[in-house]
Amino acid sequence: MHRAAVMLCALSLPFTLRAQQPASTSAPAQRPTGPVPASSQTPAPNAPRATMMTSDGKPIAADPILLAPTESLNQTEIKRMQSLLGDYAQLGRYAAANKALSPAEPGRVVFYGDSITDAWGNGANKASFFPGKPYLDRGISGQTTPQMLIRFQQDVVALHPAAVVILAGINDIAGNTGVETASMVEDNFRSMAAIAKENGVRLIVSSVLPASDFAWRHGLHPEEQVRTLNTWLRGFCASAGCTYLDYYTALATSEGTMKPGLSKDGVHPTAEGYAIMAPLAQAAISRTLGVQNDAPLTPQ
Repeated sequence: MHRAAVMLCALSLPFTLRAQQPASTSAPAQRPTGPVPASSQTPAPNAPRATMMTSDGKPIAADPILLAPTESLNQTEIKRMQSLLGDYAQLGRYAAANKALSPAEPGRVVFYGDSITDAWGNGANKASFFPGKPYLDRGISGQTTPQMLIRFQQDVVALHPAAVVILAGINDIAGNTGVETASMVEDNFRSMAAIAKENGVRLIVSSVLPASDFAWRHGLHPEEQVRTLNTWLRGFCASAGCTYLDYYTALATSEGTMKPGLSKDGVHPTAEGYAIMAPLAQAAISRTLGVQNDAPLTPQ
């Protein structure tokens, strides 16, 4: 059902699409009244598509491949879509690692999210990912909340953690798996919270990190959407009785961008960014689990 919903969102959009054109100093060309021939729309293999635009020139928060005419897709794009549909939630990513874990471990915490979480415990920053703590990284680059909802049972509940730290939402704003409304994203958070509660997993919901642009989808200017989602997340945590983990305040400028030196591309933290996030996360975990005299983490 989820797979079908992803494809349907690309088939029922209430607006006209056009590809974003590069800036030009010449007189603007007249907008085409119909679709551009597929042959001229098809990009070279591995070349990114331009952000799709509405007929009035506004960028659309969605992967252009999901909106492009099917006849314009090249082989690289088709293979990418096959991979996505073959394992939409990427359940295979951590299957072996999950199987190798002991059934339970006191104080186990799952960090659950997208590339920001993935790069923290699995990438170059792995050595500084809460050394000595029984914390697991189950982030997957590029994921959105509907994908995370699908794999929540496998990659969180089945691992029997004491708590889960969810950091998600920025890729929903970027439209990585299609156009989403705010209520769709909110429903996915509600559903993950309900599953966690039903299974006795304490919930910590992180703020979305500041961002002013996406390197993979320029022109969306997500600052206000990030603030709006964070306001909702804070309110949801207050009403649902879970912990709100505020990374945003420590990382953001007054304009809603990452502070200098804390991000490598305006979205993903540097080692310095993670060093600020770590003690905030540990404080939230200690507070949520009622840990007393827990040694504080300091930036490395």
